[in-house]
Amino acid sequence: MKLPGHDAMARQPGDDLATHRVKLPRKVVDRPIRQVAKRLLMALAVLVATAFVVYADRDGYHDDADGTLDLLDAFYYATVTLSTTGYGDITPVSDSARLTNIFVITPLRVLFLIILVGTTLEVLTERTREEWRLNRWRSTVRDHTVVIGFGTKGRSAIQTVCATGLKKEQVVVVDPSSKVIDAASAEGYVGVVGDATRSDVLKRAEVDRARQIIVAPQRDDTAVLVTLTARQLNRSAKIVAAVREEENAPLLKQSGADAVITSSGAAGRLLGLSVLSPAAGMVMEDLIQQGSGLDIAERPVVRAEVGRSPRETDDLVVSVVRGHRVLGYDDPSIGTLQLTDRLITIVRATPGAHVAPHTRPLPRD
Repeated sequence: MKLPGHDAMARQPGDDLATHRVKLPRKVVDRPIRQVAKRLLMALAVLVATAFVVYADRDGYHDDADGTLDLLDAFYYATVTLSTTGYGDITPVSDSARLTNIFVITPLRVLFLIILVGTTLEVLTERTREEWRLNRWRSTVRDHTVVIGFGTKGRSAIQTVCATGLKKEQVVVVDPSSKVIDAASAEGYVGVVGDATRSDVLKRAEVDRARQIIVAPQRDDTAVLVTLTARQLNRSAKIVAAVREEENAPLLKQSGADAVITSSGAAGRLLGLSVLSPAAGMVMEDLIQQGSGLDIAERPVVRAEVGRSPRETDDLVVSVVRGHRVLGYDDPSIGTLQLTDRLITIVRATPGAHVAPHTRPLPRD
């Protein structure tokens, strides 16, 4: 067995339970700095407006210092008034100044406080709303798809399963990078920040109630540990894992993976096929890309097909799934199709049409 060293998987400083959080998708809004800047500008505008209102009626105010009111005094009075400090050294003495304080300064004071306190209230409200959404999500999520790693492999896997009709809210992405999870949330997926080799992180992703688990980390040793942990938490889910080295595939299957994809080997074989036959390489690439051209789909045998051979069906059948075995279309042991069989077919992808995703894990030996 050839596995990279395990030292890179050691816990980093500050890696604690606080970092293992769930992020639900939400609409993109202004950056926090921009929101705060807007509120400060609004508060400053209220302050300036108040100062000029006071200065315009400066003859109706009395300053204990020198008896007169200049522009600086107006800004000083506006500041201590809007902040509800009220030292009392500058007071309105005329009827017009007092009416202005009642009908203008007081509403401006309330507006000023709302702007400043509004940020704190908004944060508290957002936290409460987010907590409510999280609890609601945990109580309703069932039969979802968990994707470990949101790199090139993970993104492509998500795009493929979503092309079959799976909703984005039924996909949970687990990745140790908060920036990666932010990107996943921005695309509409639920994200969990944390090390997927730890069972508490996978529990936050509700792995025990998932239907499918896609393991696509950057390292083979991580894939093995994640697969082993996920299988312990969920005995019935279908687990598909990716590795770089073919010699590590048997270890992943022993850890509980239903299917193992060798990324480097598959890419190399596609390169070799494209060299020998560019047309064949184009066909294979077309089959890999879901939703365009030709697609590979799995479906059950319908009653009208029972008793026929694979070649007598309307679709182009390449394999027959029977129990624990996947048989080629020309395997003589197939005989005729049975109602419990499933067919692997090549179909023409049409815009807006979704191929029903595989909903039953293949039995493991």
